[in-house]
Amino acid sequence: MCFTSKAHLPIAVVPNPLSRSTCGPDTLHPDCGLKIPGTTDNCYLNSISPPSLHITMTTITAQTCMTPAASSVSQQSSWVGQKTSSVSALIKSLDSTAQIPYVPDVVLPTPPATTASILSSDEPHPALAPVSDIPVHDLVKKTIATSTGVDLDESAFFAADLSAIYQAVQTWRASPIGSRVEIFYAVKCNPSPMVLHFLSLLGVSFDCASSSEIKQVLSLPIAPSGERIIFANPCKPASFIRAATQYDVSLMTFDNADELYKVKRINPNAKLVLRILTDDSKSLCRLGLKFGAPLDSCPGLLRVARQLRLNVVGVSFHVGSGCKDPMQFADAVWRARKVFDMGKEAGFNFDLLDIGGGFERETFDEMALVLRDSFDLYFPESSGVRIIAEPGRFLVSSAFTLATSIIASRRTPKIEASEQAQVVVEEETKSADVMYYINDGVYGSFNCIMFDHQIVHPHPLTIGHRLATVAPPFPPPPNVQRDVDLPVQMGYSNVEKTSVWGPTCDSIDCVRQLVDLPKGMDVGDWIGWSEMGAYTLCAASTFNGFDRSPVLWTTGGNTADAHAVRAILDSFATTATSLR
Repeated sequence: MCFTSKAHLPIAVVPNPLSRSTCGPDTLHPDCGLKIPGTTDNCYLNSISPPSLHITMTTITAQTCMTPAASSVSQQSSWVGQKTSSVSALIKSLDSTAQIPYVPDVVLPTPPATTASILSSDEPHPALAPVSDIPVHDLVKKTIATSTGVDLDESAFFAADLSAIYQAVQTWRASPIGSRVEIFYAVKCNPSPMVLHFLSLLGVSFDCASSSEIKQVLSLPIAPSGERIIFANPCKPASFIRAATQYDVSLMTFDNADELYKVKRINPNAKLVLRILTDDSKSLCRLGLKFGAPLDSCPGLLRVARQLRLNVVGVSFHVGSGCKDPMQFADAVWRARKVFDMGKEAGFNFDLLDIGGGFERETFDEMALVLRDSFDLYFPESSGVRIIAEPGRFLVSSAFTLATSIIASRRTPKIEASEQAQVVVEEETKSADVMYYINDGVYGSFNCIMFDHQIVHPHPLTIGHRLATVAPPFPPPPNVQRDVDLPVQMGYSNVEKTSVWGPTCDSIDCVRQLVDLPKGMDVGDWIGWSEMGAYTLCAASTFNGFDRSPVLWTTGGNTADAHAVRAILDSFATTATSLR
């Protein structure tokens, strides 16, 4: 960017005199696209030094154009060990006529290492965690068998079944839309390195919302190319667009004119996708409140894009997270067709349709049929339009079970009438006979209750410090009755009304206000929670000093899907060994 400055240099940036070019008066600089009025000052293309090198100095007034050049891993490695002891030493390293520019306090992310450098590293990649070969509930039981009782370790943990993820991908690909719709997994849903690594091995592409997510995906042991990533955030910081450009990620969304000007300035070669507003009234999370261009604004946006000579390649929409009505997809595809026609009138030739996320296991079969029929009507295969989707919870929700330990309990205190005005208690909570306190809560893995509008369903893992004799179905059947507590469905009849609370000191940390659990449970017993793979780990905090719950991995046991998972992992291990 171009700056007129008389300020401090907050980060060390070393201009390369060999990259110097001259900007003419009142021209657009070719590298940054910004107008430089009435000046012929030198313009430097710069490489940013590693974060370990920090120098602060006062600059003289100068008007210069700073365009960080993409630097390779090998170029960056040349900085290792370099130290600059003083401002004068830095100045001497520059052309004597060079002026030191002001740079805003923004540091581009370090480009991820190449696949070969990752695989040859002595440090294990976080995606390469140990993976057992037993059923997930056996993994849970095996773990809590050594952790049951008041004197033993009671840390909460996840047990994740990779075969459930494999099964979800296969279900998608075998569905009525599987042959046409490519999967771009929504990284935000669950960015566990193992999840991303395994999905990459399955040939899944990725939907990223930030430069950090892009970097994480491109840092996988076998990383996808930038073409297998869509930067699906319509309103991005300029530094994120810069980083995406550096990572060769060009496919990105927009829904407003300001974003177009921003992209023009930073990456005029981007492949842009216009995100439109759709009906999301039947979804748990209504994303249309924040994103999406109304249909009547689309012609104007496309005219601006045309004037800026930007490349708009298609249309995207999102019916909202947790969509309950398949017909919302039919309406959204119809709207997309309208915008495709607008694009043609504006001189564009769209060839991409992104149908977003919102897919639910319970309604997926019906959604797939609705989408197939909509595609046949508005985007037949003969149209040549490429269709992608951004599923998240559909792929990972059922793969994760959370095991929590009861760390404290008490009988629900009776509040006298004279104290009612001083204490506000939810009606449901007052009906509970027992209050259980567990070692994870809404500030941790159960943040999905607050941010994703989820109702979580507990089941006993131990009762009276003995392993429960009944295991819940895994994965839970799609038609599970959400209005019936899971222990009752499992056949427990001797139950009592309980409330379940997290471990923090905040009274908002309530996991379930009223739920039936078997009698006889006590401190040191374990409670399981199924379908905890979506929007749980990703937003967990360490509030009050409570650690995030770790994840244990398994292929799923002695099933055909589990054997397929093990074969995929072993094949990767063989490839990694040969590359090393």
